[in-house]
Amino acid sequence: MAKYLVIVESPAKVKTIKKFLGSNYDVEASNGHVRDLPKSNMGIDFDNDYEPKYITIRGKGELLANLRKKVKKADKYFWSTDPDREGEAISWHLYFALKLENKKVFRITFNEITKNAVKTSIKHPREIDMDLVDAQQCRRILDRMVGYSISPLLWDKIKRGLSAGRVQSAALRIICDREDSINSFIPTEYWTLNANLTVDNNKTVLVAHYKNEIENREKMDEILSRIKDQPFEIKSIKKGERVRKSPLPFTTSTMQQDGSKLLNFSTSKTMRIAQQLYEGVDIKGKGTLALITYLRTDSIRVSKEAEESARNYIDKTYGKEYIGEGVKAKKSSGKVQDAHEAIRPIDVTMTPASLKESLSRDQYRLYQLIYNRFLASQMSPAVYETTSIKIEANGEPFTASGSRITFQGYRVVYGDDEQKEEKLSSKITQESVLKLQSLEDKQHFTQPQPHYTEASLVKELEELGIGRPSTYAPIITTLIARRYVLKEEKHLYTTELGEIVNDVMKQAFPSIVDVTFTANLEGLLDQIEEGNISWKTVIRNFYPDLEEAVKVGKEELEKITIEDEVSDEVCEICGRQMVYKYGPHGKFLACPGFPECRNTKPYFEKIGVNCPKCGKEILIRKTKKGRRYYGCENNPDCDFMSWQKPVAEKCPDCGKYMVERGNKITCSDPACGFTTNKGNS
Repeated sequence: MAKYLVIVESPAKVKTIKKFLGSNYDVEASNGHVRDLPKSNMGIDFDNDYEPKYITIRGKGELLANLRKKVKKADKYFWSTDPDREGEAISWHLYFALKLENKKVFRITFNEITKNAVKTSIKHPREIDMDLVDAQQCRRILDRMVGYSISPLLWDKIKRGLSAGRVQSAALRIICDREDSINSFIPTEYWTLNANLTVDNNKTVLVAHYKNEIENREKMDEILSRIKDQPFEIKSIKKGERVRKSPLPFTTSTMQQDGSKLLNFSTSKTMRIAQQLYEGVDIKGKGTLALITYLRTDSIRVSKEAEESARNYIDKTYGKEYIGEGVKAKKSSGKVQDAHEAIRPIDVTMTPASLKESLSRDQYRLYQLIYNRFLASQMSPAVYETTSIKIEANGEPFTASGSRITFQGYRVVYGDDEQKEEKLSSKITQESVLKLQSLEDKQHFTQPQPHYTEASLVKELEELGIGRPSTYAPIITTLIARRYVLKEEKHLYTTELGEIVNDVMKQAFPSIVDVTFTANLEGLLDQIEEGNISWKTVIRNFYPDLEEAVKVGKEELEKITIEDEVSDEVCEICGRQMVYKYGPHGKFLACPGFPECRNTKPYFEKIGVNCPKCGKEILIRKTKKGRRYYGCENNPDCDFMSWQKPVAEKCPDCGKYMVERGNKITCSDPACGFTTNKGNS
């Protein structure tokens, strides 16, 4: 009979860990949290210094009863939940849920689920770290205060079912601000000029780029007139060397970014598959094996053992010249992050190819990405020979540049998305004779910043210090699930509902959606984790301001609903005049006879502008995923559509229709470029 009880977080780990420990150990799973704040109310005792009121999570009774039986039979208890704040809090909750207040409990953690790591942790247990627990408690209570205080206000002012979150609302603000920036962007004209030159009368073509800015057609014509029939001469050739450093191993953020860019995975899918690789996969002939280290980390540190193993593998497979200097990790400010490593394969000899038959397609692709990135991080840099040529024609400057790789280095295993550069012939010298074959002058217009993708949003959140590795994926998932944001072809777009919620939050709770304030709160949580401040101090300073803002919001915010405004549409089922309603996707038509008559129809709002193609009305429409655009009411016979709102006035320069861009009115044709302020058109 087992003398020792080990409790892990996930059932998937049980099988992996059990085989590392002898028959004296019983390994059980808590299935995540066992206690939490109640769902029915705030769950905070405001009269007792904000003390949380924890209850057993519904459905966990039977599991806890079974664990209590195991506890009675054991002589020693080891809590082995995940090595982060959340895992520490789960261990702390288990301590109380299993009624062990007067007994000794040992906390063990490991960054990788291997026999050596598990056995070493058993030999060196510690007590539950209350600084980590308090940091998690503070985050949970802050989030509960924001959610349970503001969400009812949104229900009252907009519609039921909406939610606000401390980090979620700041992330929504970031996406909405980018959308506003794109909509108000005014394109600026610029031109490029390339000269296609032959060298020494052979077939080698050298492409030279005009060096200075060219703002418009007039400036282009001036340059072309100056170089017409003029010789092109090489003024200098400069050779050099460029070293491209090997990439750092993955953190949670960079893994999610590359998972999105290279594998087309959502952040939540990347984390789900990484969790499987971390907890263990059934490998043919070897049983259940964990393949990667812990997946929630912002550290780039690599253990000496892993580094040495990688160096030996690189030496045998590629040669000594491919061994790099290794990762020079910065010292982490937090205890959890310092205890973690970067995300890496547990065993570098377990190559992706050797495991392919045992992994699903998605597991294989993500493991290959993690494996190759880690191996590349331990390899030598790639080396390029660079050539830069300065050329002039009647004093007008042109340049040609190129590079060729002289040593592959890490790129033998991890070819990144580096832009290909033009190759230059090594036969070109300063005495070479150039002959102009053709000139290519092209008009361009500056482009606004792109809409966020999941990858670029994660990068932005990390750079701003909003959220932590474990929260990036849930933030994005929640925004999409609430229909505040929609995802089309990788890009994230705000919906009308998301814009309304963001406007209300900016008006009533500016600090909650302020990115600096949110990042500062994250810093305070780190300070709690390090034992520098009390978590109650953060709560005491935060809640009174929130309470006052909610009170003011209830009194001053206007209700954003359509109170049964009667439309011109007649219900074809019962004959009543249909009314306007507001739902998750915006306005719609509904029969006022509900619930007897449940007829509804989509509503398309007219903007008072005629279609420039057929003359019918332009309506506000939405894509299947909810993104707003402007289309003709005569669709599908008329295919007119515009992402920007058209205006009635025609462009005075070219006669085409114009659109609103922020506080400007611009021609819909970028080549025209006409722009005026609103009210002047």
